[in-house]
Amino acid sequence: MSVTQTKQIKFYNPSSSASSDSDDRSDVTEQLYVDPYADLGNGLAGDLNCCPASPTTVPAKASLESPLKRSGRRQRTTSIGNQTTTANPSECIIRANNRTIYTAGRPPWYNCAGQQVEPFVIGICGGSASGKTTVAEKIIESLDVPWVTLLSMDCFYKILNEKQHEQALINEYNFDHPDAFDIELLLDVLTKLKEGRKVEVPVYNFVTHGRESQTKTMYGANVIIFEGILTFHSPEVLKLLDMKIFVDTDPDIRLARRLKRDISQRGRDLKGVLKQYLNMVKPSYCNYIAPTMAHADIIVPRGGDNKVAIHLIVQHVHTQLQLRGFKLRETLANSYKDQPMPHSLHLLHPTPQIKGLHTFIRCRNTSRDEFIFYSKRLIRLVIEYALSLFPFKITTVETPQGVLYEGKRMESRKICGVSILRAGETMEQAVCDVCKDIRIGKILIQTNLKTGEPELYYLRLPKDIKDYKVILMDATVATGAAAMMAIRVLLDHDVPEENIILASLLMAEIGVHSIAYAFPKVKIVTSALDPEINSKFYVIPGIGNFGDRYFGTEPSDEY
Repeated sequence: MSVTQTKQIKFYNPSSSASSDSDDRSDVTEQLYVDPYADLGNGLAGDLNCCPASPTTVPAKASLESPLKRSGRRQRTTSIGNQTTTANPSECIIRANNRTIYTAGRPPWYNCAGQQVEPFVIGICGGSASGKTTVAEKIIESLDVPWVTLLSMDCFYKILNEKQHEQALINEYNFDHPDAFDIELLLDVLTKLKEGRKVEVPVYNFVTHGRESQTKTMYGANVIIFEGILTFHSPEVLKLLDMKIFVDTDPDIRLARRLKRDISQRGRDLKGVLKQYLNMVKPSYCNYIAPTMAHADIIVPRGGDNKVAIHLIVQHVHTQLQLRGFKLRETLANSYKDQPMPHSLHLLHPTPQIKGLHTFIRCRNTSRDEFIFYSKRLIRLVIEYALSLFPFKITTVETPQGVLYEGKRMESRKICGVSILRAGETMEQAVCDVCKDIRIGKILIQTNLKTGEPELYYLRLPKDIKDYKVILMDATVATGAAAMMAIRVLLDHDVPEENIILASLLMAEIGVHSIAYAFPKVKIVTSALDPEINSKFYVIPGIGNFGDRYFGTEPSDEY
């Protein structure tokens, strides 16, 4: 961190409450990412209605403490990786107003500086039935990274007019010609995915030769794989690809695979398939597909059976991901050491009262009732301090004695509290107590036990949150990875960085540095600063797992 970003820590002596009115809470945007194996904790309000489970629904390992108990799994036909599997359209879908539901969390899409990182985009091209999807799945399986999106060019077939539809039914419409694809829509979707934005992907039905009314919702990811017969045809699409792979498979093998697929899966007869292959598929391959092999960075003979080629591809992708900085928490834990505290840190003055409250909540032998009681007292002080950092204006009022008094009022009446679930939820009552009619948002971020990275599962924010001053609440901050993700979410919803205050009971020094370096305009408020974190990313000396102690979800001897 540069020296210009540092100065003396500001201490605060708690004073009286401030209050602020706000709008109603009806206008909210919700997005929900449901992991069937995740314990979501408490506080996810609102009923979710689940359609009847299908044979592919995966039951949760543990019951959830909210209406999410009835949740099933959403179809995931366009995004697959080591956490998800391709599912059919009949798979269970959770439905609720104003909510979009997924079956896996979204990992960090930014680097240690808080800046968005472009995903690595792989294009896979090859003739019909050459094994492009198999190669993609083998890459995903070998990559073993938490979030890979697979996008198929087959989704972008044009909507046929009446004449074209009649031709398709008698195998006389050329689906292998470039004109059969909506390249403009394809380019728009792929561009948005590379920018990390949400997209709606059309679903094409090969039996009816039309698009389904339902679309597939997708987000950008660490790795995006785009496969199709004409992946390399468009110069604009080629510019978006970081790696270009051509799957070169013997024509006889491709024909055999196509016969089996079209007859068994698409309801066509042998004569029609051969007619289509000889009159359209083969000529299109020679004219439009084979020549694009020249654009390939690597040619993979024999498709998914070529283990050597898959291994080389995976090695290169891993190198590129490392350079892009997707390994966030471990990097944060080893960065910014021995730096002066930043301008943005505001620390409660360590009075005997503050030290006394910390003595209670840090002691492993403190009972749960006492832990909750003293935590609430400390939380209230932190929230009061955070409010004092918002802009105030001078206001003159008349007292009951008829005397004028020059006081202050908060400049903005639009204040929103956003808790990082689940520990941050413990701070909601305090902010509601001191801010009249404040709106509350929620962001659920959990650590992936396999990767050690934070993942986004749920968010509920006012649609006009960009116009609000935001108090972002989390009970403890260790590396700062979860807080950085929450801040990044707010920034992606157009909240100005200077309008965000991060309030926490306890922070590790490394977490303060990480957040201040990435987001220097975000104010950081805490009641105590601890010097280090351990190998499990717990603050040392710390208070253990705050959420578990507060909610009573773990045996006390763990602390």
